[in-house]
Amino acid sequence: MRRVFRCAGIAAALIVGVGLHAATDVDSELQYQLGSVLLDQTRYREAIDAFERASQSADAELAMQARKGKVRAALRIAEFGIASEAATALRAQPDVDAEGIALYGDALWASGRFDDADTAYQQSLQRTPGSARALFGRARSLGTISRLDEALDAALAASAASPRDGEIHALLGELYERMHRYDEAANALRSYINLMPGKDLPERAQWARSQVQFLESFKGLPPVQIDDEDRTVLHTLPFRLVKDKVTVRARINGNSAQDFVLDTGSEETTISDVTARRLRVKPVTDTISAGVGEIGVRGLQLARLDSLEFGTLRVRNVPVLVKSPGLRGMPRPEGESFSPLSIGLSMTIDYEKNLLTIGTQLPAAPADYRLPMRVHRLALVRGLLNETHPTYFVVDTGGEVISISAATAETLAPSQYRKIPLRVWGTSGWDRDAFLLPGVNLDFDRIEYRNFPMVVLNLRAPSLLLGFELGGIVGHKFLAPYRVTMDLAQSELRLQKF
Repeated sequence: MRRVFRCAGIAAALIVGVGLHAATDVDSELQYQLGSVLLDQTRYREAIDAFERASQSADAELAMQARKGKVRAALRIAEFGIASEAATALRAQPDVDAEGIALYGDALWASGRFDDADTAYQQSLQRTPGSARALFGRARSLGTISRLDEALDAALAASAASPRDGEIHALLGELYERMHRYDEAANALRSYINLMPGKDLPERAQWARSQVQFLESFKGLPPVQIDDEDRTVLHTLPFRLVKDKVTVRARINGNSAQDFVLDTGSEETTISDVTARRLRVKPVTDTISAGVGEIGVRGLQLARLDSLEFGTLRVRNVPVLVKSPGLRGMPRPEGESFSPLSIGLSMTIDYEKNLLTIGTQLPAAPADYRLPMRVHRLALVRGLLNETHPTYFVVDTGGEVISISAATAETLAPSQYRKIPLRVWGTSGWDRDAFLLPGVNLDFDRIEYRNFPMVVLNLRAPSLLLGFELGGIVGHKFLAPYRVTMDLAQSELRLQKF
């Protein structure tokens, strides 16, 4: 025991001593060692500073390792801009190795540049086919285009190559959950928890423990159970447009039908605390969610519905988020919502005929626009702002306008624009800092908006939860002129004009 205390004292002295020394004459080697210690201690911001000093070294190898450390530390605390800057400098080195290229891919991913990240991961694997980090990135990317079996194989290979990388186990948990293999998902998340540094961000550990508890509550029950016959047919039901929201009738646990909003901006079926109490839906555990609004990250409850019925479609053992505690002071009470994507089904919304079609396989149909679609907790499509800035937008059928994040707006030379204050409310309360930014150009392939007034929202909290810088959201204003198909099997958003 005495030896442990003495070693801890020496480490503390090293940190203090190097900090004083750095003020007069940066010793790159010691700064790199300091950054590594701080990284292990989860003191990420201090680690970033130490690695930055070390990256100024004339020793190319040491500078490269320091930049890698800076990228890792920045990504741990979602400093996407810092990670991107350090990773770009790292990738520019003529002798950058496969690990460095994979970390560059991680930074691109965190910036919301998924397609460029794919290229980096492929380049890394070409140099070192067994690169754990590149396999991890490849697995994560394959998951977003619903190639889950291939994604799982890549993630398992990454785990075998680097069994103590907690992020890989977290990804395995996510993939198993999407495949409705909850027992294996819980085991993967337990490994993630065990590998988490003791002083790491506590909300991550809290979320993981809650998720394990929730997954284990399905013991002996097949999650998201749909009869084989129902999986082979299409289910079509009418909807009403209520304040620009697609609204359908559904039954919870066989009770009388009630309104649900079709909301692809939520990753789970959600019900209000009022409905949960009325129907005696018992919570399993607490969790966190994030959305637009001043609250940002808010606490919710996880529960399970015995059944959920939409027209001829019946789903058993459905995961559900309960909006408890409910928000107060909102313009209207929180209601119920669902997304077929969250249970692995595709859909078509016919805004002309007011019909919603849900199914595993959708028939071939003509489309005026076909946009590649990724699903990373939410459905995403790539847009291009002002002809120069690529970023991904959430396709949110529960939303109303086309918006961009405040972080994205900052990249568009904001001094050139006039900002018009707005008062916007979202799933996490009022966003009192929202404003209207006129004169923006936005393209989705051949869909063009010119000199368009863009709503700017604070999307920092959703970006943190998603793990990348979210570019914006497209809602009813974008979708309503079309027959909209969100096809998981084809990883495609199809839009056909009426």
